Amino acid sequence: MGGGFRVLHMVKPFLRFLPEVQSGSGNKKVPLREKVIYTLTTLFVFLVCSQLPLYGIHSTTGADPFYWMRAILASSRGTIMELGIGPIITSGLVMQLLTGSKIIQVDKEDRALLNAAQKLLSVLITLGQAMTYVLSGMYGPVAQLGVGNALLIVFQLVFAGIIVICLDELLQKGYGLGSAISLFIATNLCESVIWKAFSPVTINNTGRSRPEFEGAMISLFHNLITKSSIRQAFFRQSLPNVTNLLATVLVFLIVVYFQGFRVVLPVKSKNSRQGGSSYPIKLFYTSNMPIILQSALVSNLYFISQLLYNKFSGNLLVNLLGQWRGSLPVGGLAYLITAPTGLADMAAHPCHALFYIVFMLSACAFLSKTWIQVSGSSAGDVAKLLKEQRMEMSGNRDSNMHKELDRYIPTAAAFGGMCLGALTVLADLTGAIGSGTGILLSVTTIYQFLETFDKEKAIDS
Repeated sequence: MGGGFRVLHMVKPFLRFLPEVQSGSGNKKVPLREKVIYTLTTLFVFLVCSQLPLYGIHSTTGADPFYWMRAILASSRGTIMELGIGPIITSGLVMQLLTGSKIIQVDKEDRALLNAAQKLLSVLITLGQAMTYVLSGMYGPVAQLGVGNALLIVFQLVFAGIIVICLDELLQKGYGLGSAISLFIATNLCESVIWKAFSPVTINNTGRSRPEFEGAMISLFHNLITKSSIRQAFFRQSLPNVTNLLATVLVFLIVVYFQGFRVVLPVKSKNSRQGGSSYPIKLFYTSNMPIILQSALVSNLYFISQLLYNKFSGNLLVNLLGQWRGSLPVGGLAYLITAPTGLADMAAHPCHALFYIVFMLSACAFLSKTWIQVSGSSAGDVAKLLKEQRMEMSGNRDSNMHKELDRYIPTAAAFGGMCLGALTVLADLTGAIGSGTGILLSVTTIYQFLETFDKEKAIDS
């Protein structure tokens, strides 16, 4: 334990340099109206940052390590939001693994130091990724950029990363609704779906004699008006089609339906003789955390693999990690954990499809079950919390509470994580707009925001 405390105490000298959002004075609750304003302002700042181009870059035509993950990482290429929420997710994953494996042991009084350590790690990861992006030539050769421009680009990316950290902390400390990270992911995906459904831009599609509208619904209406092929609007290749849009709606409805699956355990207060309450255990017990963690692992693997392949493409171990053609993985582990492009690709490469399905199901189940241990939501943690609140489970002694909760929570975590993985695979294989992972994150985030809003509204009234 002493070693754990020493690690956290190393953060103390950096506390005064780390950005921090001050908590509200006393126990005064932030009104719902103010929370909505803070949340919308946070979203507005993010959207502005996603449109501000990086000053000093020469080009963004090089390989893009985050091509497949941009919707999930809420990042926009060539803007100051280039890195998105990747550094925050990665630092959170690292700190949770360190605390979960007891390398760092944390008591209640050390929570502030743990949060500061996570924030410091996030800033360091942002700095490291920004320098790597510049040095790898993503914005043009460093010799052409010049030292001044290169440093300016790094500064912009780090500054934007600090803004994201502060915005997330602002909402997490009760000034807003939910989490900024989830809000940014949902916004990015919704923006992509709306654009691909209603984009008025015309594009020269491969194999077609005339330009077509990019938006699936705009293309459908155009074909109806001009009496062109309706089938083309539903099944066209290379551009969003109506079938992709319907698959997105289907996955959305399935996720909302599964959100209602839960086991309700009756509990009551020891200090009250009135009727008891209930403790619900949802099927998606860990919410969208398994998908977020899985996305963080995959995005970092892509990032490392592509950088190594560009420098050491002849090395056997590097090729086993991943082989790339531009921004597309074509071999190695990076290819195997990338979703097939559709049912036809799945039929043509069954081994790849099988590996991907097994990877998604097992990774989401494992990460979900691990998360409850490291986040303080395991059966033991919940039993301890209920005892501290002087609550007891109807029909069970205090000594049996942990055993009763242990019957449900680990199963809900593992099976819920596996269901999330299965829904992600379904979305990927049916060609839903965005990625399966992005859709799952967006739907669960929107559902959580609506639940939080209803609870806050009920409390205020």
